[in-house]
Amino acid sequence: MSESLTLDVGGMTCEGCSDRVRNALESISGVDSAKVSHESGIATIEHQNVSREIMVSSIKQIGYTVDGQGEDFHWKDSGVWKQSAHNTKWCLVGCSIGEFGTLAYYSYSGITSGLELYSNIWYFYAILPLINGLATSVMLETAILMRGQMDFRNALSTAFGMSFISMLMMEIAMEITDLLFTKGELGLMPLAIPFMLLVGFLTPWPYNYWRLKKYGASCH
Repeated sequence: MSESLTLDVGGMTCEGCSDRVRNALESISGVDSAKVSHESGIATIEHQNVSREIMVSSIKQIGYTVDGQGEDFHWKDSGVWKQSAHNTKWCLVGCSIGEFGTLAYYSYSGITSGLELYSNIWYFYAILPLINGLATSVMLETAILMRGQMDFRNALSTAFGMSFISMLMMEIAMEITDLLFTKGELGLMPLAIPFMLLVGFLTPWPYNYWRLKKYGASCH
């Protein structure tokens, strides 16, 4: 005889999240179907005598919470490492567009050439690539979420609600790497680009794992 169970799922922010939760539930033997909404945070499962604990565990294992509780934290979840890497990758793409573009403009125009190191105007031009990188990252995240059938207002709100700590860590790590190559001159050195991308990815990745594992904060 078919039974119905409703669960309050936390951490879902887009259609991709609800799809992952639904797929995890429907992969359980005895689960007939699952309807999951990221907007309401509700999962309704039709099943054949499957224990609640099994279904709750399947949701927690992919980084989401049930009734406000997530899986006990540890650093050994390969699935969460993979998902957080995917999130970090898209964040890196978005941040790089603004930061690299601004630094490349500095090099092309010569506008920052000869600035006194660590002067007020030097700091102004140093901060500007970070701001532009954050802006392009939010724009890219908004576009990705809209492709997942989210309307513009909700997509923009979700993008702004993502972890600015992670994005800022990424931006600062990339710019410091570039400054080490340029010896403090504000601009983009082509040789530094692969190192900037590597450092930009690795710096926030553990934080993104922790955030996804502990709070189920995922969006892609």
